[in-house]
Amino acid sequence: MVQCNASHILVGSMAEAHELIERIKSGEDFEALARKHSICPSGKDGGKLGWFGKGQMVPPFEKAAFAGKEGEVVGPVKTQFGWHVIRINGKK
Repeated sequence: MVQCNASHILVGSMAEAHELIERIKSGEDFEALARKHSICPSGKDGGKLGWFGKGQMVPPFEKAAFAGKEGEVVGPVKTQFGWHVIRINGKK
């Protein structure tokens, strides 16, 4: 079974997600930004979601997470929860 380990930052707008991606690309710490900006309960843990398999996340999130490469930041990805900035931590 293929699994993915990811962290994410969930925000309310595409503009905010794009801004966070730019900040991460310019060297800001993903976990610190997640703690400060994410509206998901995982934000307090730096956005960590841990390992998950196919069928455990909502389809747009899952598709983006499994398509990304390890170490990559992908997004913004829109789901019914809001806009996600996703970091791929690992695959197995």
